[in-house]
Amino acid sequence: MGNVLVPTTRGDLRAYLAQPTGAARGAGVIVLHEAYGLNDDIRSHTDHLAAEGYMALAPDLYSRGGPMRCLARTMAALARGRGRAFDDIEACRTWLAGQERCTQGIGILGFCMGGGFAIACAPTGRYDAVAPNYGPVPRQARLALTGSCPIVASYGGDDWMLRGHAERLEGELQGGGIPHDLKVYPGASHSFMSHHTNGFASAMDRVLRTRFSPEASSDAWARILGFFARYLEHTP
Repeated sequence: MGNVLVPTTRGDLRAYLAQPTGAARGAGVIVLHEAYGLNDDIRSHTDHLAAEGYMALAPDLYSRGGPMRCLARTMAALARGRGRAFDDIEACRTWLAGQERCTQGIGILGFCMGGGFAIACAPTGRYDAVAPNYGPVPRQARLALTGSCPIVASYGGDDWMLRGHAERLEGELQGGGIPHDLKVYPGASHSFMSHHTNGFASAMDRVLRTRFSPEASSDAWARILGFFARYLEHTP
C-alpha cells in the first residue's frame, strides 16, 4: 500500500494504491474522493477495500495544481460530463486493469463529488458496477443512465444538499430496468460515511451540518461489498 504515479496523456497522476495481503489477486476498484481531495479518510476507505480482497486505487484528481486551483475545473467537468477529470479516471481504469494482480472486473466507489463521477461513468460500458455515495444526480438522469452498469447507491435522509436526488435516481434506475440497490438512511446527513477528524474537512462538517454516522456507514459498506462480490465476480 502506498503512493503511485499513473501515466496519463497530460503527465503523471498521483494516486494511492492498496492491495490485498500476500500475493492474492482481486477485482479492481477505483475510489473517487469528495471535494476535499485525496485525504486520510479516502485512503482509509481504499485500505478497507484492500482488506476485503480488492485492488483499490484512489486517484488525486487535484494532482495538477491542488484543490484551490483544480476544484472548480473538476466540478465543471462533472457538470459537462467530459473533461480532464474523466480522462484521468479512464487512465486509472486502464492502469489498474493492466496490473498483474487485478482480475478482470473493475468497479468505482465514489463519495460526494466522486459519487457524481461514479454515476456519470456507469453507462460508459467500462465498469462492472459502481457505488455512488451521496453523489449528485443529473436532472436528465434517464438519458444520462442509458445502458448503465449495476449501481449500489447510498444517501442520507437528512442530506439538505441533495434533497430529492435519491428519489430521482431510484426512479430512473427502476424505470430503466438497471440492476440496483439504493438505500436512504433516515437521520443520516450528507457525507455520513466520511470520518473527518481534523483540518479543513472537519471544519466544514460543522459549517455544513454534516457528520459521520457509524451505523449507517457500516450498513452501507455491507451492501457495497455484497454488491461488488456479485457483480465484480469477486470471492473474498
